[in-house]
Amino acid sequence: MNKQHAKDSGTTPPRVIAWEVTRSCHLNCRHCRGAARFGPYDNELTTDEIYRTLENIAGFTGPIVILTGGEPMMRDDIYDIARYGTELGLRMAMSPCGKMITPENAVKMIDAGIQRISISLDGAGAHSHDAFRRVPGAFDGALSGIRAAKAAGLDFMVNTTVTRHNLHELPDILQLAIDLGAVSFSPFLLVPTGRGKELEDMEIPPAEYERVLNWIYETKQGLPIEMRPTCAPHFYRVYRQREQEQGRKVTPRSHGLDAMSKGCMGGQSFAFISHVGTVQACGFLDIPCGDIRTAGYDFRHIWETSPQFLSIRDVDNYTGKCGYCEYRRVCGGCRARAYVKTGDFLEAEPFCVYEPKRKPSTFQEAVN
Repeated sequence: MNKQHAKDSGTTPPRVIAWEVTRSCHLNCRHCRGAARFGPYDNELTTDEIYRTLENIAGFTGPIVILTGGEPMMRDDIYDIARYGTELGLRMAMSPCGKMITPENAVKMIDAGIQRISISLDGAGAHSHDAFRRVPGAFDGALSGIRAAKAAGLDFMVNTTVTRHNLHELPDILQLAIDLGAVSFSPFLLVPTGRGKELEDMEIPPAEYERVLNWIYETKQGLPIEMRPTCAPHFYRVYRQREQEQGRKVTPRSHGLDAMSKGCMGGQSFAFISHVGTVQACGFLDIPCGDIRTAGYDFRHIWETSPQFLSIRDVDNYTGKCGYCEYRRVCGGCRARAYVKTGDFLEAEPFCVYEPKRKPSTFQEAVN
């Protein structure tokens, strides 16, 4: 089992794997995908089970592995896991809440090979952030962790879940990220799953969604840090439209920690592993695509044979306008949002206002 064999199989290996190493968390965030609580949770993968799976992953590819949660730092073995992945040649990252990052722990992360961490700021100040995280002091805890990481020389990025409640704060949060010394700012467009289902009324409407994506395009030009939206696949349609208007060639990066290549990567170049070993196309698309334990810790087998993954990769099989849109290969629509809204993860992205120039009949004639 090796990387050359992976190329020969015809399946593109994953570039990013987000691993929910625990669901335990000291926060109570309104949008939480896993509806996480303090825990402990039963049946979470053991250290050895995680090691065996990391070995399998490293045997055929070398992706970025994001250790997330919950709060990944609530695992006593988190540094051992990070170090083991690093020794296998994987690019290890972490997504902590911030509160548990002390100067000493920041050094431990670096020593274990963590290349970057991401910390969420869902408001430009304590009032809005703490209201969203539903824990007093969460904002101050995040800032404390960020400053400890910065002092230790550990790269960090800032994530923000965009909803009606903080939309007006986006420019201020971006400026805060720059002032703090972040290497990247990533606005997450809300997908109402898990506890986030309570926030369906906090979703920004499609027209406003489009405006935000254009604001990101316009604002990111000339910024001292990278800005890249997440869970907003039609940004890559907007990006190409705006670049073409300017007469510029589209040359997105496809590698590295700041890679920017296409829209929805779930099941195509991205996978999610839950705290009990369930594999999904992404953390927001709550459809099991395999089980690490049942598969004998053979992640590769799940990646290459899961019917759900294979279905998602066939973009020409998407229904609604996503199935015939000329941008379907660079955007693809959010499969999780489609599933939440329609019950079918192959349906059209419900928050996209773009009307394809190519109509269904024309498209069918073109492919037949």
